[in-house]
Amino acid sequence: MSYKKATNILPEELVELIQDYVDGEYIYIPRKEENRKKWGTKTSARKHLDLRNSNIYKDYLLGVKVNTLAGKYYLSSKSIQRIILHEKNKRVQK
Repeated sequence: MSYKKATNILPEELVELIQDYVDGEYIYIPRKEENRKKWGTKTSARKHLDLRNSNIYKDYLLGVKVNTLAGKYYLSSKSIQRIILHEKNKRVQK
């Protein structure tokens, strides 16, 4: 996200109207819903986490205990359980 100077991109009347509400303050104008991107689409973070979660589930199916997986992946047991359940449901839906 970058800042744009309102006087460079908005009509003067609109700038004056906005100044009635927030004179000299920063405001955030969110993207339109149809233009929003899902988390992780700009980087490989989503892909990395999907691969990690898949590997956790595969290890679990091979008999690796939840506590062992938690230590291996530096996550809580509860997080491992959540990932296993999510991966299981994902495969059932396919």
